Amino acid sequence: MAIGFTPKYKQEFALSVFTPQQYIVLALSAAKSLNWEILDPSNIGFTALAKGGMFSDPAMIKFKVVENLVSVESSTLGNAMADFGKNKKNVGQLLDAIKELEPNFTAEDLDRQYDSLARVPDEQDVLQQAPATAKENFKDFIGLFVPRKGYFVTPLIVDLNLVIFAVMAFCGVGIFEPESESLINWGANFKPETLNQPWRLITNCFLHIGIFHLLMNMYALIYIGLLLEPYLGKLRFLSAYLLAGIGASVASLWWHDLTISAGASGAIFGMYGVFLAMLTTKLIDESVRKTLLTSISVFVGYNLLYGVTGGIDNAAHIGGLFSGLMIGYVMIPSLKRYEVLKLKLVTIAVLCVLILSTSFAVYQSMPNNIAEYEKRIKPFAYNESMAMEVFNLPENTSTSKTLYEIKNRGIYYWKENIKLINELDSMDLPEVLHKKHALLINYCQLRIKYYEVLYKAFEEDTEKYKNELEGYNGQIEAVINKIEAQ
Repeated sequence: MAIGFTPKYKQEFALSVFTPQQYIVLALSAAKSLNWEILDPSNIGFTALAKGGMFSDPAMIKFKVVENLVSVESSTLGNAMADFGKNKKNVGQLLDAIKELEPNFTAEDLDRQYDSLARVPDEQDVLQQAPATAKENFKDFIGLFVPRKGYFVTPLIVDLNLVIFAVMAFCGVGIFEPESESLINWGANFKPETLNQPWRLITNCFLHIGIFHLLMNMYALIYIGLLLEPYLGKLRFLSAYLLAGIGASVASLWWHDLTISAGASGAIFGMYGVFLAMLTTKLIDESVRKTLLTSISVFVGYNLLYGVTGGIDNAAHIGGLFSGLMIGYVMIPSLKRYEVLKLKLVTIAVLCVLILSTSFAVYQSMPNNIAEYEKRIKPFAYNESMAMEVFNLPENTSTSKTLYEIKNRGIYYWKENIKLINELDSMDLPEVLHKKHALLINYCQLRIKYYEVLYKAFEEDTEKYKNELEGYNGQIEAVINKIEAQ
């Protein structure tokens, strides 16, 4: 199984029976029998496109014969980083097909067919280009992060994400598992904060929850950017990316109550949605349209299914995907008349109005209960501290004073907290908070029972309630642990 930025498999062997020209003709016939698309026949070989299937990407086949040395290479064209043996299988299929065809041709037939081949000139032959050096490969890799014609916005977005991540790391944010508080401070999407700070709908798209999250997203962004930006151009691509990101963030905000969301994946899913919309039309050449449609559909479907697992914000993925599909279909008329600037600007303006107005309506419809809840829950901590003042009484405090404090301060404030939680529990809140309320009420009730037994111990001036008090202490600690675990 080949793994890498471009998974590939290569096989070489010496030619013995046939001349190079004869073997090239045999290989061409074999490739055609496999229904591969012949792209560039030349004096030393040819390139061909092997179409992918439902769960495999297309592959580029390079066949050449130089000084009786046959070289057959298959490389993956899709976004997979592993080929699961597909490239090796392609090479094997071609060589097997050649062997099957050998008895069908005479040497004269092969020579005659070679002479009649339409071949590209040597100066245009990709097979005769010198192999890339390590330095050139490194330059190609660096080129993924450098703006150029047809690929301008994508590297800028990638670079911005990388710079923001580096700055966060420099400021002390963890690069593997950043703390929730750090993500919120830097602009993550978190409902209690976002409902008062709508700018988080954009900023969260440029934050990442660890370096692996960042690298996977940037890989997916570079891939779709290389495919899509040449079709859309700079302004359409940037507009689509930002609008899809907003759509994804709003979907996440609507779905989650207390989940911290960050990352470019929602916006990236949007760009895949845009490309899927385009692939269902005739804007893209039919020879690659079907293959890419299958490949990208499988990629999107797999990631959505994988997103069902915990820790992944599938709401943002789905929101971004559907936003992207809509954006793609709305852009199609302007893409058909690519050079008409007015139509392009009107299309972008219409999309801005559609996405932003819809997002605003959804945003405004969400009750800001969490913010109100956080304000109303604050007295709980004050009441708790007042109730616990009983344990700070001086050692020489009289029994009557102690009994008064236990009853009129301690028990009173625990009852006030129960009343407060019951009021808060009537609010429309996430289920996790209602469960927490049940634990808090249990906590307060146990405190009251403890105080009642403590009252009797002081009143009777006895230690016979010691075990009972220790039992309540154990129950209280257990409830506290459950509350902290939520």
